[in-house]
Amino acid sequence: MPVPEALDRLNAAAAAVPTVPRLDRPDEGEPLASHHPTGAAQCEDTLPAALTRAVIGFLAGPDGAALRACHAPRRVRYFIKEHPRQEWCKPSCRQPSPGGPPP
Repeated sequence: MPVPEALDRLNAAAAAVPTVPRLDRPDEGEPLASHHPTGAAQCEDTLPAALTRAVIGFLAGPDGAALRACHAPRRVRYFIKEHPRQEWCKPSCRQPSPGGPPP
């Protein structure tokens, strides 16, 4: 899928349930910020919209630049690169077993 189309879909899913920020202060502990739907939201849209907003926050945040795809053959995993030399999602992907898929 082309990037502009993917971004349009992502943004449309996030906008399906408009939200407003809400600040709560529990009796003990730090203030908590959350987002609450404005108006009547369709129940089936609430979870996808919340997940999409979390994805947007992740990709636009500091960890988004460290997101990498694992280089192991036939591996469809992503990970946060935590070390300059890290190229795999887990150590066993570095040396996959001969003739077989990675563990």
